[in-house]
Amino acid sequence: MKVHNVDMIMSAVRPEQYPEDGYPEFALAGRSNVGKSSFINRMIGRKALARISAKPGKTQTLNFYKIEEQLFFVDVPGYGYAKVSKSEREAWGKMIETYLTGRRPLKAVVQIIDLRHEPSDDDCMMYDFLKHYGIPTILIATKADKVKKGKWAHNLKVIKNVLDKDPSDPIILFSSETGMGYDEAWAEIEKYLVPEDPIDVEFPEA
Repeated sequence: MKVHNVDMIMSAVRPEQYPEDGYPEFALAGRSNVGKSSFINRMIGRKALARISAKPGKTQTLNFYKIEEQLFFVDVPGYGYAKVSKSEREAWGKMIETYLTGRRPLKAVVQIIDLRHEPSDDDCMMYDFLKHYGIPTILIATKADKVKKGKWAHNLKVIKNVLDKDPSDPIILFSSETGMGYDEAWAEIEKYLVPEDPIDVEFPEA
């Protein structure tokens, strides 16, 4: 997709605050500091529209980015940051669960995993949650530029095994620094933008 027009239009914490445009939505999930903002900025061709913080756990709302009047990226709070209080984690968890399980325009979740490391318990819990609720998932193995090419296959295998990955879920090597995986990630997202075939209804003859 060629991205020319994009706006961060709102932050929300409750369903009544969600946008009503009806465009397909794609949630971005990942542990704190995994590089969600960098992923968004690379995908939309901007340097700093999605704020990159040196302080993990800063994102506390659902941030909606409207892209080309066609879809939304929805940045959700990162998980697994220990310095956030228990009450804050519970509030964020409830907010995210409400959105992921009840939002009709949500087409898929893009779960971002650090290629350099074995998926954390929180990564596994998020993936299991998505599988439990039957939410389509696109896995992004980011920071590929920080791993030697000869280790890519091994590290991908570790991620697949630890997550017990569904064979139908795509996993894409990605680098926000070099742009590796950009076309592949957009290709997976665009599969959900194809209008659904109309349902043929046979009416009885008069």
